[in-house]
Amino acid sequence: MSLLRPDLDIISEWIAPNSRVLDLGCGDGTLLDSLQRQRNVDGYGLEIDPDNIEACIKKGVNVIQSDLDAGLSDYFNDESFDYVVMTQTLQAMNYPSRLLKEMLRVGKEGIVTFPNFGHWKSRLQIAIGGHMPVSRSLPNEWFNTPNIHLCTLNDFETLCERLDIVILERQVVDVSHRNRFIMNLWPNLLGEIAIYRFKCGVTI
Repeated sequence: MSLLRPDLDIISEWIAPNSRVLDLGCGDGTLLDSLQRQRNVDGYGLEIDPDNIEACIKKGVNVIQSDLDAGLSDYFNDESFDYVVMTQTLQAMNYPSRLLKEMLRVGKEGIVTFPNFGHWKSRLQIAIGGHMPVSRSLPNEWFNTPNIHLCTLNDFETLCERLDIVILERQVVDVSHRNRFIMNLWPNLLGEIAIYRFKCGVTI
């Protein structure tokens, strides 16, 4: 039985054994540690927090201290990885569209997760309360949140279309990272956290 959070378990199922994986904003290295042990991946993580970097090192995860807003060109060549993963970080980036393109420059496929600003609770707080939403998936208030580019599923998919990014798979989960059947019927309304797998649509 997997000890990973269900959303990370979904990501793990999307990653082929013996592949090369880059985890952007890898935190304490939990995902990469599991992938290395369970799927024999060759993994690297980028992380900015010193405590998380120390935790990665203790797990035996290769990690580089880096600010993702500075880009990836200083570290990795084109197609250095099979997958580039970024969980719960895209919305905190200054240049999310640039980072998505960078993900697909250094990797064959990208995987991202982010909180869905289109969830019905967020809509209700804006419509009835007249204020920015605060919830378990968006716990900070507007003045102290690290999230500077919140989006809905529809927003993300529109951006992918503009960037010629092909979406391969999509799942939505609740704040406890569980998937329920009804969420798949109205994902932009009922999904609290979105999980996407994608690739570049341009063949050179």
